[in-house]
Amino acid sequence: MPTPATQPPLHNPELGPAPVDSTAGLEPDATRKALQRPTWLPSYVPELDGLRGLAVLAVVLYHCHTRLVGTWIYGPLLWGWAGVNLFFALSGFLITSILIEARDKPYYFRNFYARRALRIWPVYFLLLIVCYTVPEWFLGDTLAHQAHWKTLAAYALFIQNLRHTQLPGTLGPTWSLAIEEQYYVVWAPIVRFCRGRLSWLLPVILLVMVAASPVFRLSHAHWLNTTHTLIHLDGIAMGSLLALGLYSLRIAWRTWLWIGLAAAVLGFVAAGTIFGGTSFLDTGLSLGFAGIVLLVVAATGARNPLAGVLRRGPLAYYGKISYGLYMTHILVFVYFGSFDARLDDGHHLGIFGNLAIVALRLIASTIVATALWYGFESQILKLKRYFKTA
Repeated sequence: MPTPATQPPLHNPELGPAPVDSTAGLEPDATRKALQRPTWLPSYVPELDGLRGLAVLAVVLYHCHTRLVGTWIYGPLLWGWAGVNLFFALSGFLITSILIEARDKPYYFRNFYARRALRIWPVYFLLLIVCYTVPEWFLGDTLAHQAHWKTLAAYALFIQNLRHTQLPGTLGPTWSLAIEEQYYVVWAPIVRFCRGRLSWLLPVILLVMVAASPVFRLSHAHWLNTTHTLIHLDGIAMGSLLALGLYSLRIAWRTWLWIGLAAAVLGFVAAGTIFGGTSFLDTGLSLGFAGIVLLVVAATGARNPLAGVLRRGPLAYYGKISYGLYMTHILVFVYFGSFDARLDDGHHLGIFGNLAIVALRLIASTIVATALWYGFESQILKLKRYFKTA
């Protein structure tokens, strides 16, 4: 799932230092030194919006790749599905950073879960309502078949990715959203309570997640489907490990820069060679994307063309509307299916017809996501002011 379209601040300097948990079993100074935001890390990293925009465009165009056969972009777009891995790494980093900053403050659970609900639920349930209003069109099935109580309960509880029943195309993107929601239900209490002498458990748990995911994929267990949470935890755990490392290790930003570069090179080279076609492919990609996130974070504010592209312009804008775009783009594709069919008639338009279809899909999806952001999402997000970290 895509991470939030507006990046939550990692730290609010007006709040001052976090209060010390006197029950953690450590002296106050030791507690503060255990997990603390680096002085060089700003409260907002605008380049991450550009990364999010890159991820969502990769996914959207991947779902158009059959229309781009014979073009130079077809080969790279076959990897567009990996944009979800980048989403996971970004989400793990951002949310874990927020949890670390807030874990010693009051109303920890109320604020975190309320803000997540305001960010995720409105667009998600709006999508469900639209799809179930015209099920034969948007779900490809009758209401009677799609309204079974088990199906509806799965959507309500964000566990649809665990079922062996294939999701309708328009609701396909919700599988990754379900994984993120399940992860944060479990991860938030772990971050809250693993403090003091139990702090060592945080990296151990995350490393176990990273190691276990390819093992589960390798097992081919009959109860594991292709969207099961246990086989997709390495990306989000890598992002969480990155946040934990930045907050616990006193390393200069230049050193982190080199670590990020090494992780990116190692991960992508492994994914393209020894991990290719194996159960470790996603692990290699997750390492590579976590390295990219670290590179961007460590180099934030740099004055170079690449950083500028990520900070402002189309990629940053797509990062802002990324959640709505990710959730609704297949719905838009289905809505304009009749236009696709007319252009396909007789196949006389060839590649130009296919390019027209892709352009229409991207433009229409962007318009819908923009309307969602300015007319719906951003208005609801104003309610977050009632759940500020005190």
